[in-house]
Amino acid sequence: MRVGIIGHEGLSDLTEMLVRGELWQLVTAHEAYDLVGVGRLRPGPDSWFAQSVLDHGGRIEVVLSAAEAGAGAFTGGGCRETRRQLLNAASAVHRLASAETGGPGEDTGPVLVGMVDELIAVWDGRPGSEPARIVGAARAAGLEVRVVWPAGCESPGGR
Repeated sequence: MRVGIIGHEGLSDLTEMLVRGELWQLVTAHEAYDLVGVGRLRPGPDSWFAQSVLDHGGRIEVVLSAAEAGAGAFTGGGCRETRRQLLNAASAVHRLASAETGGPGEDTGPVLVGMVDELIAVWDGRPGSEPARIVGAARAAGLEVRVVWPAGCESPGGR
């Protein structure tokens, strides 16, 4: 089973705790030998999910935007060392071509949706965000979407 992840970044510590618990439950519902987690390893839900998949004994694959791939991936930002360790643990890394060369460039969403059987969305349900856009694309593609937003979570910027 190939399971993708998308989610809000910049979540509070309380929200992280709540979301990590629910992600672990979703991950461990799958047999480890059959589980491939696919994500972008961005700080927050992407990285939490990837670590949960590895801890459960599954495999991870990473989708890198053209900028991330061209910069050698994760040259800045928070959680750099954790993200690099996860990248090194990946069984496959999919580096996207730039839009100038006919590739998808920075829009990793459609690529992610096209690679998975199911999508987990750590999303507050509000329209207009990147998770909302990717959830819409996944639903339009007929994928099962599991929204993770436990009671008590705080929306980004709404703390």
